[in-house]
Amino acid sequence: MQCVPFLIGLAVLVIELTPAHFIYTGPFLTAIPALAAVTLGPGGTAAAAGLALAISVTTATHNDAWGTLQVYTNFLALALVSVAGFITSRAMQSRRQRELDQVRRIAVAAQEVVLRPIPERMGPVRAASLCLAAGTGAQVGGDLYEAVQTRYGVRMIVGDVRGKGLSAVRAVAVAVGAFREAVHYEVEPVEVMNRCAAALRREVAVPGAFEQEVLLEGFTTVLIAQIPDEPVVQLVNRGHPPPLLLHEGRARALMPASPLPPVGLEDLVTGSPPKAESYSFLPGDRLLLYTDGVIEARDRTGEFFDLPAAMEGIRPDATPSEFLEQLHQELLRHTENDLADDVAMLFVDRLDDTVESPAAQVQVGERPL
Repeated sequence: MQCVPFLIGLAVLVIELTPAHFIYTGPFLTAIPALAAVTLGPGGTAAAAGLALAISVTTATHNDAWGTLQVYTNFLALALVSVAGFITSRAMQSRRQRELDQVRRIAVAAQEVVLRPIPERMGPVRAASLCLAAGTGAQVGGDLYEAVQTRYGVRMIVGDVRGKGLSAVRAVAVAVGAFREAVHYEVEPVEVMNRCAAALRREVAVPGAFEQEVLLEGFTTVLIAQIPDEPVVQLVNRGHPPPLLLHEGRARALMPASPLPPVGLEDLVTGSPPKAESYSFLPGDRLLLYTDGVIEARDRTGEFFDLPAAMEGIRPDATPSEFLEQLHQELLRHTENDLADDVAMLFVDRLDDTVESPAAQVQVGERPL
């Protein structure tokens, strides 16, 4: 549809520059900016009007038609239609933008209900979170995160549900809800992961809860991290991008020794049951959990965002919230403010001082086991 105005202009040129120029093409020229106003927006309408004017001048010169009433009538009609089309296109664009902004605000509000802000201080770490919606649409994405302080340490989850819209929001709510409940009762991080996977399987089994495409191809990548009082971090990774550990100014990926498929593809799991993998997480170290929207962000040349280099370039004394804000700015600079996918990041900073272990504390609303 966007090509139609320019095809009409080409057809008018062919008619006027060939023996078929006896055909009156004035109405065709005035149709060019009118059609462009519907499909191309204000800029495209102005370009189409300029093209129609250039064609009109070219054909009038070629056919020696200057000074005739027909030429000036064509110019007047073309000017009126172009101005009207431009004004109409501006009004339509403004209305669509207002509607899109409203839908985006509703989508962000819905997402914030599910993904609540995390505390700045939890046990032995300081933390911050960031969630960015892609600028290409108004649908809520499937990125999820949460961090909870428990008797077993600080437990965190980052995940990405395949797809967008209501089905993705429903899956995010189910996974986050199951995580918030399981972290207080399950001793092992693997069991927390299993509880989340079981909750997603139960939700998928509800008739009509998800579209057929999601049922056939849906899956969720999930990463669960546990930070106890000891200087380690325990990870259970189900097909999610590995977290990055910033140690002494150098960032490295904590790759799983035994990669596991995403949640929803349990049939691919073979061998013994998975176990949490431990990595050194010393005081002063920093850990970033993120979704694939960060590392898959591209610039105009198609180059991916270099997340490790961006982390290493941030000053060491930045707080977690400042760290994420600087990463945010680097990401927007790389993509020129055009994110193609949603982004979620969870950042924790291991503190030097020790805090009282919550193992002996009874959580609010929770009975001792």
